[in-house]
Amino acid sequence: MTAPTILFDLDGTLADTALDLTETMNVILTRHGRERVPHEKVREMVGGGARKIMERGFAHTGEPASEALLDQLFHEFLDYYGDHLADHTQVFDGLVPVLETLEQRGARLGVVTNKVEGLSHEVLGLLDLKRFFPVLIGGDTLPVKKPDPAPLFEAIDRLGGNRAKAVMVGDSPFDIDAAKNAGIPSIAVSFGYTHVPPAEMGATHLIDHYDEFLAAFDALDF
Repeated sequence: MTAPTILFDLDGTLADTALDLTETMNVILTRHGRERVPHEKVREMVGGGARKIMERGFAHTGEPASEALLDQLFHEFLDYYGDHLADHTQVFDGLVPVLETLEQRGARLGVVTNKVEGLSHEVLGLLDLKRFFPVLIGGDTLPVKKPDPAPLFEAIDRLGGNRAKAVMVGDSPFDIDAAKNAGIPSIAVSFGYTHVPPAEMGATHLIDHYDEFLAAFDALDF
């Protein structure tokens, strides 16, 4: 009997990375003569990777960035963020006991994120989460990223899982839409980063704390 496969997003799902992403974005914005954006506003801008964050930041503070400038901003973002990955980042409350329980049950656990793969591995290492996730698919692992379903399929395949017994856990439309496109159920967390109200994303289940995760997962009845 194939064990279930559970795929997690990273930013806003496994860990609260917003403060470090916010500071990185604001450093780059001020470097280019733009105003800083309040932390609470940036939480709505996270999702889709560094390039998307800077695209939204420039659009919010004035003239939108050109494609050529976005290429430059993307690299500037990664250079700065790479030195400040976990200055303020913390694992969400209740997550680790859930991962330990899932591991004990024999579940196959993976990460599918739009953050670049190298930095994602580093963040998981700094947060002592790598031990739970033998597979990580980043935003640059494949030619496409979420909401395309290919990264989910790749993670499931690398984990030796079954698509009929897989679920995506995330905080944004990138995650929930990827699950829909892959034809698998999803669990949305309400405490992450999204410009769409969590209840309106169309996830199979919505949780407000990781204390609620196992009940939501068991309700999928794999």
